[in-house]
Amino acid sequence: MLTAPGRLRMMQELLSGPPLPAGALAERVGLAPSTVSSHLARLEEARLVRVEKVGRTRLAQLADADVAEAVEALLRLSGEPEVSSLRTERRRTALRIARSCYDHLAGQLGVALVDAGIRDGWLIAAGGTWGLQDSGGENAGQALGLRLDVAESARPLIRPCADWTERRPHVAGRFGKALLDAVIADGWVRRRSADRALTITTTGRERLAALEIDVA
Repeated sequence: MLTAPGRLRMMQELLSGPPLPAGALAERVGLAPSTVSSHLARLEEARLVRVEKVGRTRLAQLADADVAEAVEALLRLSGEPEVSSLRTERRRTALRIARSCYDHLAGQLGVALVDAGIRDGWLIAAGGTWGLQDSGGENAGQALGLRLDVAESARPLIRPCADWTERRPHVAGRFGKALLDAVIADGWVRRRSADRALTITTTGRERLAALEIDVA
């Protein structure tokens, strides 16, 4: 299903989380709109994406968090494509530093927060299983100086997700979503309109330095 040229790139772009118009998706991956529409139909049939028609616009997004984690794992196994331009290199660097992986935080920043959690004791990682020091993430929020709103649902509270650039896991699950929402709301990072990279703000760098969390 993902072996056709362009489909994995489309899925990678949809890892930003929010729905993307089909036209914008076509522009990002460098494919004709008709080709993107054909790929989306196949991916929707396989239940890997959801496509919603709003007026004349078709909005596409990944089906769920499980699909997002599978795409990250595929990217980790397939490796990064060769850099073809300075623009591509800059974009790759930005994605490597901080990005959204569906609804949670990835890249150097995501992995650095895992290290901080283990160091400070609010994240417990043993034998491939992750857990929090408390069920609601209050200790993590207190340690990081963030208000974490961990929603209740059938989705796992916390679990590792393979990070395709860092080759180490970042935090997924309901807690992972709450963490991403919090760093955006508190002004640590801001979204970029052109891709799923997250720009670490001056405020974010000051907070990370105060917490002794090292990110490039």
